[in-house]
Amino acid sequence: MLAMRKVPPKRAVVAGGLAVASAAALAAYRWGLRPWYERWGATDEEVRAALPGDELVPYPVIARTKAITIGAPVQKVWPWLMQMGQDKAGLYSYELIENRLLGCDIHNSNQIVPEWQTLQVGDPVRLYPKDRQGPPPYLIAAIEPERALVMGHRDDDGGWSDTWQFVLSPLDGQRTRLIHRVRGVSMGMWDVLQLGYFVMERAMLLGIKERAERLALADN
Repeated sequence: MLAMRKVPPKRAVVAGGLAVASAAALAAYRWGLRPWYERWGATDEEVRAALPGDELVPYPVIARTKAITIGAPVQKVWPWLMQMGQDKAGLYSYELIENRLLGCDIHNSNQIVPEWQTLQVGDPVRLYPKDRQGPPPYLIAAIEPERALVMGHRDDDGGWSDTWQFVLSPLDGQRTRLIHRVRGVSMGMWDVLQLGYFVMERAMLLGIKERAERLALADN
């Protein structure tokens, strides 16, 4: 008499399928999507290059280098960096996400405001209003006029736990390369959140590009 084959319970089949799908999604993220967004727009040389601010987080766990070409000279790009912050020109990213989902109360500006061009080392760059609970502001770590702006968060030992680095490199008299590097000593709550950060950072670079190019065009 032939032995009857035992049919696995439906629940076990579903669980097995979900496990396989989850493993496949994780593999696609780690070896497909993540390598793409960690160096979006950047050349091999830009990814390998030493940039101002790297020394603040010498052994990062997080390292993302993005870059974009802006059809405007450096002097038309730099002012947009100098006035970033919740209480100034915003972050040039997605206001709907920043305000509706994160409660940042950010309002992006399309104008260069002279009063916002006085940023100094040690000044805060806020993501939330002063009177609202949220992540601490970035602190300006270094300024090289029309070259580099570095900000980050301090750790308990007085060092830096992460950095945001903005570096401008002129391609010619009419175009600028904007490199944005993120370095951090911890992955934070979840590795997958890095994708969300990338979405907002990419929008920020595109927002700076749009505003600088518009300003350059208006001045011609």
